[in-house]
Amino acid sequence: MATRASLGTFPIRFPSADDPGDAGWHIDVSFANEDTDPNDFLDWRANVVSKGRSLLMLFLFSTITEADAPTRIRVGSHLAIAKQLEPAGEAGLSLRELAVNGFQETAGCKEVTATGEAGTVYLCHPFLVHAAQAHHGTTPRFLAQPPLLPAQPVQLERVDGAYSPVEQAIRLALGK
Repeated sequence: MATRASLGTFPIRFPSADDPGDAGWHIDVSFANEDTDPNDFLDWRANVVSKGRSLLMLFLFSTITEADAPTRIRVGSHLAIAKQLEPAGEAGLSLRELAVNGFQETAGCKEVTATGEAGTVYLCHPFLVHAAQAHHGTTPRFLAQPPLLPAQPVQLERVDGAYSPVEQAIRLALGK
């Protein structure tokens, strides 16, 4: 088993009445192609087999209440995203392409927030649509978003039928 070398990005929020400017709905994209500008996050891609990412993980390093800018999550949105990604095949879609309509296909999903005590970890489907928000609390919020790298590529067709939960969800979305 490989040892984790980092905890990814740390989106830290401080209490503020100002709009943070980065609270749009998105999924975490996971790979670049040969034309991708490595400095343009909107150019990074996701595909239907979630190349390069097994799970979206949210590590709470501080207690996060509703006032402390918890991550907003659209429950079930991963199903709509899998359907959107399927026609794009192995190349997938860039975050810019996925976000062209502001993720309106998931607007009807129930919204929940990732709150909890410090030490709470959320393990989510990699296609889950989520967003930041303004911090209206009184203490800084500390959160990490490390990628969980796949031990093996997602397979949507297995002879033995032994699908992982992520594979099962993608197959369900695609009507398999």
